[in-house]
Amino acid sequence: MIATRASNFSSPLSSASPSGAFATVTIPIFNFFSLSLNPNIIPHLPITRRLSFSRHETQSFPLSFTANSASHRSKTFVEHVAGTKESPNQTIDFVYDFGDLESARNDLRNVAARRVETDVEVREIEDLPEEWRRSKLAWLCKEVPSHKAVTLVRLLNAQKKWVRQEDATYICVHCTRIRENETGFRVYRWMTQQNWYRFDFGLATKLADFLGKERKFTKCREVFDDIMNQGRVPSESTFHILVVAYLSSSEEGCFEEACSVYNRMIQLGGYKPRLSLHNSLFRALVSKQGGPSSDDVKQAEFIFHNVVTTGLEVQKDIYSGLIWLHSCQEKVDVERINSLREEMRKAGFEESKEVVVSLLRAYAKEGSVEEVERTWLELLGLDCGVPSQAFVYKMEAYAKAGAFARALEIFRKMEKHLGGATVSGYHKIIEVVCKVHQVELAESLLKEFVETGKKQLLPSYVEIVKMYFDLGLHDKLEKAFVECLEKCQPNQTIYNIYLDSLVSIGNLQKAGDVFDEMQNNMAINVNAKSCNTVLKGYLDSGNQVKAKKIYELMSLKKYEVESPLMEKLDYILSLVRKEVKKPLSMKLSKEQREVLVGLLLGGLRVESDKERKSHKIMFEFRENSQAHLILRQHIHDQFREWLPHSEDDIPPLEFSSISHSCFGFYADNFWPNGRPEIPKLIHRWLSPESLAYWYMYSGYRTSSGDVILRLKGSVEGVEKVVKALRAKSMECRVKKKGNVFWIGLQGTNSGLFWKLIEPHVLEDMKDYRRPAYEAMDTDGD
Repeated sequence: MIATRASNFSSPLSSASPSGAFATVTIPIFNFFSLSLNPNIIPHLPITRRLSFSRHETQSFPLSFTANSASHRSKTFVEHVAGTKESPNQTIDFVYDFGDLESARNDLRNVAARRVETDVEVREIEDLPEEWRRSKLAWLCKEVPSHKAVTLVRLLNAQKKWVRQEDATYICVHCTRIRENETGFRVYRWMTQQNWYRFDFGLATKLADFLGKERKFTKCREVFDDIMNQGRVPSESTFHILVVAYLSSSEEGCFEEACSVYNRMIQLGGYKPRLSLHNSLFRALVSKQGGPSSDDVKQAEFIFHNVVTTGLEVQKDIYSGLIWLHSCQEKVDVERINSLREEMRKAGFEESKEVVVSLLRAYAKEGSVEEVERTWLELLGLDCGVPSQAFVYKMEAYAKAGAFARALEIFRKMEKHLGGATVSGYHKIIEVVCKVHQVELAESLLKEFVETGKKQLLPSYVEIVKMYFDLGLHDKLEKAFVECLEKCQPNQTIYNIYLDSLVSIGNLQKAGDVFDEMQNNMAINVNAKSCNTVLKGYLDSGNQVKAKKIYELMSLKKYEVESPLMEKLDYILSLVRKEVKKPLSMKLSKEQREVLVGLLLGGLRVESDKERKSHKIMFEFRENSQAHLILRQHIHDQFREWLPHSEDDIPPLEFSSISHSCFGFYADNFWPNGRPEIPKLIHRWLSPESLAYWYMYSGYRTSSGDVILRLKGSVEGVEKVVKALRAKSMECRVKKKGNVFWIGLQGTNSGLFWKLIEPHVLEDMKDYRRPAYEAMDTDGD
C-alpha cells in the first residue's frame, strides 16, 4: 500500500529502475497533464532523479484580459485627434496597433528557441531508502494542496523535524505539476525561512515562470527579487513573463514596474526582447491616462532605441506614437520630431492623419503660425476629415501670435465644420479673448457656452473672473462668481480670485466670511495664496489680532509669508519667537489619528528606517479616481504640518510625511516587518470617522448601490474587522481575490453603514458615494 501511494504522488515518469544513475529528461508539460495519476496506466520510463524543465514546458492559462488592461487602453492616444471626449457621436477613424499582450505571451515559445535549460534536482519517492520518509512525503503531497495558507504553514511546521530541502523541493515541484502554483509558492516561501535552505536557481525560475503566466505578478516578483538578491540574473523567460504579467494588470503602479523590469532585462541581463514585448510596452505607454510626462518620453525613446539597435522592424505606429508623445510636452523638441519624420520617410511610411495633428500641436505650442498653416494644408490634403483638436491647436497658435480676431474666425469655422463647437474649443476661445480684455465678446461667448448645455464650465468662468479682476470690474466679478456657484462645482482657484477682489475693495468682513467658508469646506480649503491675501487685508487695515491668527494658521500649515508683508509683521513675529523658545513637541490630533487608521486600512503605506525608530507615511492617490483627486487636497491640507515644505499649491499624486517617531504606533500595528497587517485591537479603533476615510480612500459603490471595502491582511485580521462591523449591527460578506479581501455591505446594511459615516464624508463625495439604500431609523419598518 505504501508503494502504491508513493507512486501516486511521484512524477508520472517515475517507475522502478535498475540503474541508480542520474538522468536528465526534458519533458513537455502537456504530456504530464494528459496522463492519469492512476499508477496502472503510467508508462514505464527510467527513474528521473534530476528533472530538466525546459522553456517549452508551459502550462495552459487563460489569456483573458482585465477591462483596463494594456490591450484595451488605447483611447488616450487617439483622443487628441478624434475629439472623442467632447462628442460621443464621433468615431475614431484610425487605430494604433503596436501588437497586443497575446502576441507577447505567444512569443514565449520563441524565447525558448534559445533553449536555456533550467534543472531542478528532485529525488523521486521510489528512490528514497527510508520507507517511513516515502510514506510521509506522499502524504504531504496529498494534504498540502488541500489546505489554505495558515493551515499549510502549521502542517509544514509540524514536519520540521524530518523535512529536508530535497523533500520540500519535491513537494513544491509536485504542486506546480498539478497546477497548484500558489500552493507551490507557499511551500517555497516556507522553505526560504528554514535554516537548512540553500538557494535553488532552477526551482525559483520554474516557480516564477508559472506564477507569472497566471498573472500572479506580486508572487512572481517576490521570487524574481529572490533571484536578484542572490546575485543571479533571472532567465530571459522570467523577465519576459513578469513584464507581460504587469502589463496585464490594471492596478496602480503596475505599468511603472513593467518598465523597471524591462529596463533591467536589457541593461542588467543583456537580453534582446522579442518585438512583441517592445510593442506591448509601447502600447501601454501611449495609452496611459493623463498627459504623458517627460519620463514617459524617455522610456519611449529607450524602447525605440532598443528596437532599432537590435535590428527589429520599427512599425509605422511606433513612429507616430513617439511623435505624439513629443508633441504633448510643455517644451517641444521640434528637432527630434523632424528627425523621426525623416526616419519615417526613409522607412517608406507616409505621414498619416495622427502624425499631422501631432505636428500641428507641436508647432502651435511654439507659436509658429507659418508652420501651422503649412501643416494645416497637409491635413486638408489627406482628405480624411479635420478633427476638433486641430482647430483648437490652430487657435492657440494665432493667440500666441496676438491675432485674436483670426483665432475667433477659426472658432466660427469650427462651429460650421463640426455643426457646433466642442468644450475644448469654447475653453480656448474664451481664454484668448479674456487675455486681450474683450469684455463683451467674452461675455457673449460664455453665454453661448452655457446655452449649449455642455458641462465643464469652470475653466471659462475662471478666465472671465480673472479678466474682471484685472480690469477692476468687481461688481461683475461677484456676479460671475455667484453664477459659477449655481452652474458648476467651484474650486480653490476661483475662490482665491474672489477673495482678492473683496480685499482689494476693502470689504474685509465679507472676505473673512469667504475665508472661513473655504477653510470649513474640505473640498476647497485654503492655501498659501488665500492666507497671504487675507493677511494683507488685515495688516493694511491695522487689525493686528486677526492678522496674528492668520499668521499662526500659516505657521501651523508651513505656508510662507510673502516678502512685502514681512516688514509689517515685526511686532507679531517678535511675540511668536518668544513662544517658540519653549520646546514644542509635535503630536497628532485626534482627527488626524482617526484619519490615519481609515487610510491605513485602505492601503496607505508606512516606511521605517533600519532601526525602526523613525517612520514616515507614504500618501498615494490615483489619477483616474475622482474621489482621490478630491481627497488628495484635503489630506494634504490636514497633514500640512507633517509634510516637507513645498511651494506647490496643488499636491502631487504621491507625497510623504516627514520621518518622525510619532508614526511608530502605526508602523508597529499596521506595517510590522514592512508588510500590511490588521491590528489585533482594530475593533477598538474603528470609529465612524475612520470608517468614512476607509470608504473614501479604497471603498466603492457598486452599480446596484451596495458598498464594497477593500482590505489587505490576514484571515484572522479580516475576521476581527467583520466582527467589529457586526457589533455595529451591520452584516457583511467577504470575498478574497489574490491577496486582497473585499468586504461587501448589501441592501439595508449599506444604508446603516452610510448613516454611520455620512457626517464625516466630504461634501463633494457624498453624491456619488451614497448607497442606493437609505438608512432607516430603528423604529422604521
